[in-house]
Amino acid sequence: MAFGRLERTAGPTPMSDINMTPLIDVMLVLLVIFMITAPLMSSSLKLDLPRAEAATPSETPDFIAVSIDAQGRLFVGDQPVEADAFAAQVLQAAQKNPATEVQLRADRTVPYGRVAELIGVVQKAGLNRIGFVAEPKP
Repeated sequence: MAFGRLERTAGPTPMSDINMTPLIDVMLVLLVIFMITAPLMSSSLKLDLPRAEAATPSETPDFIAVSIDAQGRLFVGDQPVEADAFAAQVLQAAQKNPATEVQLRADRTVPYGRVAELIGVVQKAGLNRIGFVAEPKP
């Protein structure tokens, strides 16, 4: 009168390993995010900009970032340039688009005469929109 077997087969054993695939995916996404944002967060050019209450960021789509450090060296973006090469780059930008804005960053210790000379070079090239970059007051 046996209706079935008395012995039972063992079911599948529970998996005790951690699934590493989602962890690796998250890690790679974070790595890509940090690789893209790290160069944007740090600027190699350190300037002591003047402070002003009305300092607000500009939303100009077409601009050239020009900087003068405390030693009087010229930079276009973060790249150092000589005076002749600077004039050529500004002239090239003016020929490409005369409405290009020049965003001037000058260290506090740079004499006003040196800043005025730079403005003269920029205006001679044909760029008349000049924005002075300052840090907002705390």
